Amino acid sequence: MTKAALKDTMESDAPDKTLHTDKLFGFKWNHQIPAFSTKTEHVPEIDPDYHFEPDATRAILAGFAHNRRVLVQGYHGTGKSTHIEQVAARLNWPCIRVNLDSHISRTDLVGRDVIMLKEGKQITQFQEGILPWSLSRPMALVFDEYDAGRPDVMFVIQRVMEAQGKLTLLDQNRVITPHPYFRLFATSNTIGLGDSTGLYHGTQPINQGQMDRWNIVATLNYLPPEDELKVVLSKVREMSKNKDTIRSMIAMAQLTREGFMNGDLTTVMSPRTVINWAENAQIFGDVALAFRLTFLNKCDENERTIIAEYYQRCFNVQL
Repeated sequence: MTKAALKDTMESDAPDKTLHTDKLFGFKWNHQIPAFSTKTEHVPEIDPDYHFEPDATRAILAGFAHNRRVLVQGYHGTGKSTHIEQVAARLNWPCIRVNLDSHISRTDLVGRDVIMLKEGKQITQFQEGILPWSLSRPMALVFDEYDAGRPDVMFVIQRVMEAQGKLTLLDQNRVITPHPYFRLFATSNTIGLGDSTGLYHGTQPINQGQMDRWNIVATLNYLPPEDELKVVLSKVREMSKNKDTIRSMIAMAQLTREGFMNGDLTTVMSPRTVINWAENAQIFGDVALAFRLTFLNKCDENERTIIAEYYQRCFNVQL
């Protein structure tokens, strides 16, 4: 493909409208956000009840609007990956999530030679990986569990961290120029310094040269109780008549988070845990039983006395 044809193709894939934040995300921001009119197969589905935390949303929107590399860091269950997906869904921006588990290799990202059958003959053909495929499209690529990636994989990602970072495929003698509307995001439980708490086993320190390439590092942690109440009720509508019970569940979760911060607990209740607890309470018709099955059985036996005390304070019931 000639340079002129490539340019025409890229321009035809450009966002064709701009949006304002107040109607979509519930806060005003003096920026026009580029968006697409048509929804393609890679655009996430919209969750109409999703709650957007303003600061994290601004950071993510800056990534889309200004081509900033954005890392969203925070505790588990806070909706970091979903937050990016839901922003992309409202912009009709194609989005792909890649979980950087131990099975993701360099060849998964870059590509490999594969043997194919063509016209009755076996031929060797290069099959590009997710990274060159995404780079050449208007695509938001999200690396989940970024702090759990293998070192050889992380150095491949480092190549494209610059805003105009090109990817060189040595096996193909080819250099891929990023599409003007390619965007890069990542989520992590730590901030690249490793995990000293033991809560996130499998994470590791990240090369500080690579951390320095992230233009924006946003933090998404637990919501204020009233906001968390809205989130839980939006997911478990059947509990809308039992708001006091949900408030007690959230108060219980807050106590476990404070206990974790103070070093009294090693297991913490995330918003996801509260939602699971509410759903299980609907299934079993018993809040205490649902709590045992959702959270208590995951905890260290030596800490269950503390957790039972928290439960009694919130529900005035002996667990």
